[in-house]
Amino acid sequence: MTLSLIITICLLILIAYCFDITSKHTKIPTVIFLLILGYTVKKLIVFFELRVVDISGLLPIFGTVGLILIVLEGALELQLNKKKLPIIKKSLWSAILPLATLCFLIGFSVHLYTGAGLLDSLLNAAPFCVISSAIAIPSVQNLNPANKEFVIYESSMSDIIGVILFTFLIGNEVIQISSFLHFGFQVLLILIISFIASLALAFLIKNIDHHVKMIPIMVMVVLVYAIAKIYHLPALVFILILGLFLNNLDEMKNISFIRKLDPTHLDAELRRFARLAGEAAFLIRTIFFLLFGYYISAETLLDVESMPYAFIILGLILIVRFVQLKITKTRIHPMLFIAPRGLITIMLFLEIPYARKVMLMNESLLMQVIILTIFVMMLGLMFHKPGKVSPEDHEDDHYDDEANKVVPL
Repeated sequence: MTLSLIITICLLILIAYCFDITSKHTKIPTVIFLLILGYTVKKLIVFFELRVVDISGLLPIFGTVGLILIVLEGALELQLNKKKLPIIKKSLWSAILPLATLCFLIGFSVHLYTGAGLLDSLLNAAPFCVISSAIAIPSVQNLNPANKEFVIYESSMSDIIGVILFTFLIGNEVIQISSFLHFGFQVLLILIISFIASLALAFLIKNIDHHVKMIPIMVMVVLVYAIAKIYHLPALVFILILGLFLNNLDEMKNISFIRKLDPTHLDAELRRFARLAGEAAFLIRTIFFLLFGYYISAETLLDVESMPYAFIILGLILIVRFVQLKITKTRIHPMLFIAPRGLITIMLFLEIPYARKVMLMNESLLMQVIILTIFVMMLGLMFHKPGKVSPEDHEDDHYDDEANKVVPL
């Protein structure tokens, strides 16, 4: 039984790897294959009447670790310098505007329709408003460098800002001035902790000469995140700052204590750390979506009562995104369709306390919105022709020239 389980897990991961390699040719997001694969495995287990232990409790664990690794992987690719300021500002507004607008529109609509408290309605709406970098970033490999970089910045910032908004909403049952002051103190505290921890981890990466050091450091990152979460701090900010700090040491080498870290010497070690984070993120993300597919039921996914609401939310997502792209002067196609919901949506949804859940915003609606947004992204990418030059492409070329060209990540 043990060997059969090991063989099955290895085969599933290798199949997922093949999906990941071929997705740039098929233009079908890997997550679609993983969900189908997980669901198929469950059907085979039922068909052959095999006995399997309940592993549903692993879903939040893999989801949390996956979220940490995915944000870290994205942050380790983000560059902060004068050349990047235009795209940073653009992607920041592209993350904030739709997130806040969608949260208000969906939350207020739920409040009016169900009679639930406004704050609880906003809390339940927040997970549906965050773009999943875990799905968006691996799915845009065929886009030009400028668009691909924009998706990396936008989806990573959407993750962080979405979690911060969710943390604020879940930490307050009544919003007062003191709520903002308390949350501001929490953000300031996590910024200080993040700066100290990032320095300490960079110091360890530089000075540990044992042949095993990247895994212990990765474990320390998860540990700091978990401790910060226990004290209700926006812990994902730490992951973002750590990744940005490590990837941009060269930009800070004029600071005396940064020079002591020897950024040039650290580059090779940081590349190893980034590769490890990327490969670990792939493994954890694969296992998470296989598990999620395994626990999807056809009845939940095809729930006709929640289906109309799922299409309404999808429509709101596309309308708000269209307006946002127009405001930020970003090409409409295919960027309009790259707004998938995924791992982070699931994780935030699972964190909502039972007492504050709104029955309308149930698991069926969650799964339907995730599948619909991924399916829309897939169609948008499949019908996109990278070789075709549009007037907006020329506009982006001019933008790149002014920013001394966007360097592919």
